[in-house]
Amino acid sequence: MSAIQTAYGDAVTADRLLVNLDLNLLVTLDALLRERNVTRAAEQVGTSQPAVSAALARLRRYFGDELLHRIGNRYELTPLAIQLAARTPPALASVRRVFDVSTDFDPATVERELTIVTSDYAATVLGPIVAGLLSRQGPGVRLRLVQTTPEAVDHAADTLRSVDGILLPHGFLTDTPHTDLYEDRWVCLVAPENDLVGDELTLAHLGELPWVVLFHRPTAFAPAAQQLRMLGVEPRIDVVVDGFLQMPFLVAGSQRVALLQEHLARRIAPAAGVRVLPCPFDAVPVAEAFWWHPMYRADPFHTWVRDLLVEAGRQVAMP
Repeated sequence: MSAIQTAYGDAVTADRLLVNLDLNLLVTLDALLRERNVTRAAEQVGTSQPAVSAALARLRRYFGDELLHRIGNRYELTPLAIQLAARTPPALASVRRVFDVSTDFDPATVERELTIVTSDYAATVLGPIVAGLLSRQGPGVRLRLVQTTPEAVDHAADTLRSVDGILLPHGFLTDTPHTDLYEDRWVCLVAPENDLVGDELTLAHLGELPWVVLFHRPTAFAPAAQQLRMLGVEPRIDVVVDGFLQMPFLVAGSQRVALLQEHLARRIAPAAGVRVLPCPFDAVPVAEAFWWHPMYRADPFHTWVRDLLVEAGRQVAMP
């Protein structure tokens, strides 16, 4: 039998399994794996406890696994259930998106969740504008902003299958559909009492002062920091953080320096009590974009979301 025939046979078998499988079980499975309790799962899906117990019995037969096993007065997930707990939410989200598609799309009447993976920078600068536009144009759309991680970016192809998109500057992803939103400049932060720095920073300062940096991993870096290394300046790293919002407060009262996006720096520098100074080199600007999976290219809801984000980016860029 050829590889093509084998693949076709596997696909037919999978289709037959889906025909005989009640997709409502996916909703119940998701609730059971999250709640680890039949009564609470029943409340989550809006059905009776006996109905959920019956669904659990069917799921156990289907997977040939207990899924939930009792330890004392509580339930724990089996190893297989732990694997399913990671796969079920994305699968459920994909099923919902299939049935959300409509040729007569009206954002004023849609009821769904918009999930975007983002840094705390974009969530702070762009998030309030997006939330305001949604409340006016799509009041039934709930916005969920999920904090990004290096793993989410490193495995963006997988990440984008379970969310609506990622807010991320250019320089990290390739061969992925995106919508450009706005540009931002890099600035430097120093404490007012840092007597090593006068009215301006120099490249010599950046090589001598201790730094606060984000993540500090090969695939997780600010492009401007990488550019600095290309100029022969290797930052002396003192503190590593996983969010931009922490940086000004770790610069305050110290001799540390940090690179931060200007739109964010102008918002939070006063609260942290730090100075905002121009970069002493021609730092490549932040080109913020919305990255999304190709399956959403013609999706009416997603097309509307991309237009809304472009409008939000325009408002960010306004002087």
